[in-house]
Amino acid sequence: MRHRIAVVGSGPAGLSLARVLHRHDHPVAVLERDPAPDARPPGGTLDLHEGLGQLALDKAGLLARFRALARPEGQAMRILDTDGIVLRDWQPRPDDTANPEIDRGQLRDLLLGPLDVRWGQGVTQVVPGAGGGVLVRFADGRQETFDLVVGADGAWSRVRQAVSSVTPHYAGVTLVETSLDDVDTRHPDLARLVGDGSLAVYGVNRALVAQRNSGGHVKVYAQFRAPLDWHRNLDLADAEAVRSRLLALFEGWAAPALDLLRHGTAFVHRPLHVLPVSHTWTHVPGVTLLGDAAHLMPPLGAGANLAMLEGAELAESLAAARPADTDEVVRVFEEKMWARAGRWAEITTAGLERLVSPDPAEALALFDELQPS
Repeated sequence: MRHRIAVVGSGPAGLSLARVLHRHDHPVAVLERDPAPDARPPGGTLDLHEGLGQLALDKAGLLARFRALARPEGQAMRILDTDGIVLRDWQPRPDDTANPEIDRGQLRDLLLGPLDVRWGQGVTQVVPGAGGGVLVRFADGRQETFDLVVGADGAWSRVRQAVSSVTPHYAGVTLVETSLDDVDTRHPDLARLVGDGSLAVYGVNRALVAQRNSGGHVKVYAQFRAPLDWHRNLDLADAEAVRSRLLALFEGWAAPALDLLRHGTAFVHRPLHVLPVSHTWTHVPGVTLLGDAAHLMPPLGAGANLAMLEGAELAESLAAARPADTDEVVRVFEEKMWARAGRWAEITTAGLERLVSPDPAEALALFDELQPS
């Protein structure tokens, strides 16, 4: 008999694991607290790397469908200084498929496919070593037992509490997100400025980043170093008050950069939290973690890619193993995940220090290293 497997969370990590298990005809319960897939905005765009996220999609049999949806032109990157002068303008080659962009909502729907997700199933506690397996307690008072519970439930994971007492800490950088809709028609000058990919403006301890999504939608992120309570005495639900505070914070920057804030709609507060770079735990039979639940790191293009590949790799190993070998499969997986994620956590932590830095030249130098002109 096959083990009863549950994955908590229907983000890229959980869905990648479930989709690969489904491809191997292995049943899995996907437990998600949201009541429906479209219960909240899915977020912005993701660049999926050839050896990471794209490899996971290949393992799920979805790579061709991904390529039909992806935007290779979204790899373009333009960098300005605070006076509006273009410092770099990288354009991808027509055949460049190393890191094409895809909207998070499109990726979610691609991974969901035939999966039967248990929507509205919020998990409150996971208890290893319960009689007959691992006990999962739900917000509605129900409980259920599984042989393996995989926590893919993000930064504030409930499953993590079963294996680790570590919680995320504030990284010292806050993001405030806003959006521009129908940008090509309503704001053609900004559409041309952002181009097909991303635009970044770097100043002293702050930055403005805009990323084109599909359908004429642009996500804008104001990034700055500040205390976690920087918004004290500010009503974050008051869009005009937040806009005024941000415009004051970026005062003196070129008008086109500030227009990204002036024309934004609602504002969402996103302080960056991270787990320790070397986060590991003593192996607990029947429970493991993926993605942000295991190794929350600065959002510099690695997190979702790692999460997807981890889900796909663990699924392949589980599908090929005998039930009696499941615990050893998970042990081996964790060791590999910790080593790889630790390397990426070091890279992204150092990258955040350079991108939101007292010296804006550090950000430019970092991009030159990644995309030499």
